[in-house]
This record gives sequence, C-alpha cells and structure tokens, in this order.
Amino acid sequence: MMKRLDTLFARLFLVFLGLIVLAHALAFVWLEHYGPQRHPHPHPPPPPAMLPPGALPFGPPPPGEPPPPHKPPGLPLPRGAPLVFQLIALVAAAWIGARLLARPVSRLGEAARGLSDDLDSPPLAESGPAEARQAASAFNRMRERIREQMQERSRMLMAVSHDLRTPLARLRLRAEEIDNPALRERFLLDLGEMRGLLDATLRYLHQERGEEPLQRLDVQALAESLAENAREDGAQASVEGRCAPIEARPLALTSALTNLLENALRYAGEACIRLEDDDRRLRILVVDHGPGIPPEARERVFEPFFRLEQSRNRNSGGVGLGLAIARAALRRQGGELHVEETPGGGLTAVLELPRRSV
Repeated sequence: MMKRLDTLFARLFLVFLGLIVLAHALAFVWLEHYGPQRHPHPHPPPPPAMLPPGALPFGPPPPGEPPPPHKPPGLPLPRGAPLVFQLIALVAAAWIGARLLARPVSRLGEAARGLSDDLDSPPLAESGPAEARQAASAFNRMRERIREQMQERSRMLMAVSHDLRTPLARLRLRAEEIDNPALRERFLLDLGEMRGLLDATLRYLHQERGEEPLQRLDVQALAESLAENAREDGAQASVEGRCAPIEARPLALTSALTNLLENALRYAGEACIRLEDDDRRLRILVVDHGPGIPPEARERVFEPFFRLEQSRNRNSGGVGLGLAIARAALRRQGGELHVEETPGGGLTAVLELPRRSV
C-alpha cells in the first residue's frame, strides 16, 4: 500500500482530494454557523378577533413554555463567501499540484542542459516520487553510456592518430631517397597533408575533452593583437568597434577567433573583425568580401572534415576541421557560431558569447 502511495499520481490525487474536501467543509461550516437561519414561531398568534383590546399579536410565551431558540448574531460576510473559500482552495490545489508536477521535469531539464554543456557534469539525484526516481535513474544510465561512448571514440581516434605517426615518419625518410625531384615533391606534399590531418584531429579531440576554466578576457586586446599579427604577415586585417572584458575560456576563444580570421584571409585576402557589445551578449563578426559560401552549404561547413574545396591541397582547402573546432569550443562555454552572407558579397562569421555576472 505504501509503495502505491509513493507515486506522483497518488500524491497529486491526494492533494487535490484533500483540498476539495476542505473547501466543501469550509463552505458547510459557514452555512451552518453564519448563514441565514429560520425557526418556526413556538406559538402562532391567535386570530385578531380573539385578542383582547390593546393586546399585541406577539407576546411572551405562556408560563411554563421554553423560550424560543436564540439565533447567534451573524457575521457581516457576503453571500458568496462559500464560493470564495472554494475558489481559494482550488487555486491552492492547482498551484501545489503544478509545483509537484513541474519540479521533477524542471530538474530533469536542468540536468540535460548541464550534460549538453559538460559530459562530466554531476549525475541527477535519484529522489522524489517513484516516477521521478525512475526518470532520474534512466537519465543517469544514459549519461554514463554517452560518456563511455565519447571516451571510447576519443581513445580510438587518438590511438590511430598516434600509431600512424611512425609509418608516416618512415615514409618521409624513404621519400627523401626518390631520385625524381617532381615525384619526390608530390610525395612529400601528400605526406605533409596526412601529418597535418593527424595533428588537426588530435587538436580537435584535445579541445573536445579539455575543461578550461572561465576567466575574465579582454576581447578587444585579443582582436587587435590578431589583426596586428596578420598585418605583419602582409595581410589586410582591421578591427572595428569596442567591447568590455567578458567571462570566457581564453584558449578556446583565441583558437576559434584565429581560425575564423585565417579562413577569411585565406579565401578573401582581407578581413575585418567587428565588435558589437551590449548587456546581454558580445558579438564578434569576422567579415570578408571573398567568394562566400552557397546557402545550402553554410551549415555543413561546421561538420568535421567537410571542405568546400575538394582538392587535396592543404594550402587552399585546409583539412576541414577549423570551423568544427571553433563551434565546438564556443558551444562548450554557452556561445554560438554561424555564418551568413556579407552585404555586397562575401562571408561573415558571427561569433556570439553570453555575458555572465562577474
């Protein structure tokens, strides 16, 4: 019996039932004690013809008769007071029931949001009614399976990437012995691309697993420093707008912004970092006037190893991990990254970070 009562349904049912009964009981008590009362007169008045001259129709009861029952003084309550009592009780029942019903769902939603931001977030407490405990237990099992699969995937890719370094090093040594200079150059370029792909994969996995703490970062100084470095290398880069420092993960944000700036300079030859700041968020726009990206491919460019440039030339197309690394790094700190068309032609990468209270 106690097991059946330890459910969300039973608790809601008992709460609603108890408060409805209480509402009716309050209404009954009010009507019994403070409502209109009618008592028959103990002695009906005699016909007027039988009354002696000067006598009143109503007088004191004859000797030996009990006095009429005394009516308690009524309180100055409105006639709709029972309905008001019932309404208050039903509103209270609805509020309590909604709280009981929403609390487990809210806890589950917060745990799911925490898991999406950090796979190492604490498990959900398995407390409350039976349905809530069952949902929390299923969520925790799902959390453990996701963590195990992600860890297994990372271990496998890192092992493969590390193990491939040795044969690549041997191939490079043997390629140096090729007599044909043109063939040797092409061979070394292919080996260099494979080495770059492995390095980018390891970097992607390292950032995905890393847990860099939030720190106060001067994004204005970071943007100006990146633009100055690009100008020293002969590129056209500028910074527009100003912004206040923000709570962020410095290494992840620096990597993301560097990737976006390098992509813009690679394809357009020039770029502008535009800062837009307000009380809720910071927007960093990396604007170029290059060839742009077709609308149907603007979301696919964030997929790992996807490249619009299908040639295997690293100098033009990269390895297809830069934007994936940037978006993953931003989402782990509550930010977002998307691309849109630049007015007049080109591509604008929009990086958004929420402002947190310091």
